[in-house]
Amino acid sequence: MLDALVAEAADNLRFHHAVSSKAKLRTFARFMYQASSWKQPRQVVARLECSLQPIAGEIGMRQEVDIRYVVTSLAGSPQHLYENVYCQRGQMENLIKLHKAQLASDRMSCHSRDGQSGTARPPHRSFLADARRARRDPRTSPLAGCEFTTIRDRLIKIGARVIEYIARIRVQLPTSCLEGALFRTVALGLMRSGP
Repeated sequence: MLDALVAEAADNLRFHHAVSSKAKLRTFARFMYQASSWKQPRQVVARLECSLQPIAGEIGMRQEVDIRYVVTSLAGSPQHLYENVYCQRGQMENLIKLHKAQLASDRMSCHSRDGQSGTARPPHRSFLADARRARRDPRTSPLAGCEFTTIRDRLIKIGARVIEYIARIRVQLPTSCLEGALFRTVALGLMRSGP
């Protein structure tokens, strides 16, 4: 049903892709649609992408149009809504899924950062949460783009002596620790943020 509403845009895209030398061409469309279960029509944004795909079991390629639909109530151009809102939201959901899967962060028994609200929480979870923030700036962080398991392996699964004082904790890394500078950078970032 939805494909029929963007059929003309898809035919235009196929034509422009056939006469261009680009591997992929993309266009966007917007229309109002009301499903039978909806009380009122809603805005739908469509992303159409045309490319050549191999034919299964044969030699050669055929032109295909991939269409993605997003129902939205937000204002803005279809391209902006799809690329800067929908895709960014999807990326954040993927990161949350990775965080839960790789760090078991959905099984935290404590809501405070220091783990002192009744049940103890492994202290490295707060450390990893702060280390994860370093992924955001690819220009300055050696952790940029790393999986959470890589962060854990580089910053937690290392041999060190931990000395607890009344007001602080001291971590003595071996002189041969390859990740010493990175560990210090993240630890100093934690000191500035406080409990």
